[in-house]
Amino acid sequence: MGVVDHSQKKKQENINMLEKMANHEQVMFCNDPKTGLQAIIAIHDTTLGPALGGARMYPYETMDDALEDALRLSEGMTYKCAAADIDFGGGKAVIIGDPEKDKSPALFRSFGQFVDSLNGRFYTGTDMGTTMDDFVQASKETNFITGIPEAYGGGGDSSIPTAQGVIYGLQATNQYLFGEDRLENRSYAIQGLGKVGYKVAEHLLKLGATLFINDVDKGILEDFKNNAVGYGGSVEVVDKEEIYNTDADIFIPCAMGGVINDQTIPQLKVKAIVGSANNQLYDTKHAELLDEKNILYAPDYIVNAGGLIQVSDELYEPNKERVLLKTKAIYHSLLEIYQQSKLDCISTIEAANRKCQARIKEQQNRNNYFNRKRSPKWDIRE
Repeated sequence: MGVVDHSQKKKQENINMLEKMANHEQVMFCNDPKTGLQAIIAIHDTTLGPALGGARMYPYETMDDALEDALRLSEGMTYKCAAADIDFGGGKAVIIGDPEKDKSPALFRSFGQFVDSLNGRFYTGTDMGTTMDDFVQASKETNFITGIPEAYGGGGDSSIPTAQGVIYGLQATNQYLFGEDRLENRSYAIQGLGKVGYKVAEHLLKLGATLFINDVDKGILEDFKNNAVGYGGSVEVVDKEEIYNTDADIFIPCAMGGVINDQTIPQLKVKAIVGSANNQLYDTKHAELLDEKNILYAPDYIVNAGGLIQVSDELYEPNKERVLLKTKAIYHSLLEIYQQSKLDCISTIEAANRKCQARIKEQQNRNNYFNRKRSPKWDIRE
């Protein structure tokens, strides 16, 4: 039996980790044993401005899993910011831990100190597993926090504009597919009745739509059914696998990412996919597989940009009317992507990516023209 060279194996693991981070500007590992904080902050690209992205809390099994999520999500934020036409780049933070057991005010104050050490390169706020109240604690240590309650000078619940953005995305999709953007008299399969999915489902039901719903929390499903009594539409609870093969017109994923994959695509009977979940495609190849089945895919980072629009706009001082005006642009942006996809015979995700890459390149050229010596226009809390 040969001797295992552990030092060489460890060296290779380190190289692999660095290779994963090669396309990112900066990755920070945060460790504070006193509070139990273990986190990763990933800054992908700051061409358009300082990085902006939420901090999610999740009990990742390994540090490698956490890093993979941070890198993938932060890159997605670069495109999301470009698509929403806001002056921020892409970043993301992941906090390793169970949000039901491991939270404490001290942990989030510690996280705020790490964010502050980046000196404005990264702004963050709520994401899966974290709340606005968590970031009230973080904001005691840094000004680079957004998405906080109205009582503390923030914009409030960002799920409201996110849900509204999904509605605009559904209207644009219906316009493209059916020649009218009305939402009633259509059927929708909604996966996940969290902060966004619940609002979308409620809106559609009030209009008289037919809904198929699923969520891991059976209590939420029961609550929704009870609240739905008296609405014009109909609702049917289906199990977690059946949600993929309903006869709905449109599938609306509002939970975890990666749900459009080799196993689920063959089951889909819908005409389109329009949802708020991040990274719905398990791999970019799945956009092509959807094309082959004539299923229209609305790029998730276009559809779910409403929350991002609000938290970025909050840094100029909260203004709900301005946020709504910016969120309405999702409708026209999505229609443009559908049309460009058809014109160029490419997938909708490729059409969206090209649009974002063009904006980033345009800004790179502008950045090379002169060096601005002034504070960012959103720097109102200094």
